[in-house]
Amino acid sequence: MEDKTLQTTKNEPLVSFRSADILNGENTVIYGLDMEVFPGDFVYIVGKVGTGKTSIIRTMIGENPLQKGFGQVCGHRLVGIKDKEIPYLRRKVGVVFQDFQLLMDRTVEDNLEFVLKATGWKDKNAADKRIREVLEDVGMTHKAHKMPHQLSGGEQQRIAIARSLLNRPKLIIADEPTGNLDNETADGILKLLTGINQEDGTAIVMVTHNRNIFEKYHGRIFVCKDEKCEENVNDEVIDLALTI
Repeated sequence: MEDKTLQTTKNEPLVSFRSADILNGENTVIYGLDMEVFPGDFVYIVGKVGTGKTSIIRTMIGENPLQKGFGQVCGHRLVGIKDKEIPYLRRKVGVVFQDFQLLMDRTVEDNLEFVLKATGWKDKNAADKRIREVLEDVGMTHKAHKMPHQLSGGEQQRIAIARSLLNRPKLIIADEPTGNLDNETADGILKLLTGINQEDGTAIVMVTHNRNIFEKYHGRIFVCKDEKCEENVNDEVIDLALTI
């Protein structure tokens, strides 16, 4: 089956929402989302728990349906996207979760091999080479034969980032990737993500509620508040949005 996507150029957005209503289950949590993410962007989505941050990124990867408005990610239109198209969308998007989501019954290397097989890699030599490359990118080559439980939280997150890089995505979506890490380890993860962004031009969309992160590592900021999500650089608005 062919990957039927719209062709995009460097000047076109990787992510585009216009007047999009974002759902969580059957409930609308954000009305009228307007957002564009371009190659090389570093974008934060911030706000309190329950304001729709994670629902936006679930919509980006086809996990939540988009029924109203316009949405397109990496050339795939989200309204009416068919189940058989979603795997092609997800091959173009790397996803990093707060809880790592590694397979605990297999080694680091086998975790990465599992993803490559699931996304259509059939040449074992090519797959092994790509695994070595991404582990080198995140400084974890020496941990290839370890089991996940033998790694620290920061090391597990580095493996999760390596996993997100396997198919050379144009876009990485990170959902609270430092939420379970101490400050020093979190800083290392942000240095890694910003390095990927700056060196490779990979766009990053990161959900966080940690103001220290986006004050130290600058990017565009979208604030989720009162059933809206809007780009904002107003400190007072960000303060209100993050106040618990």
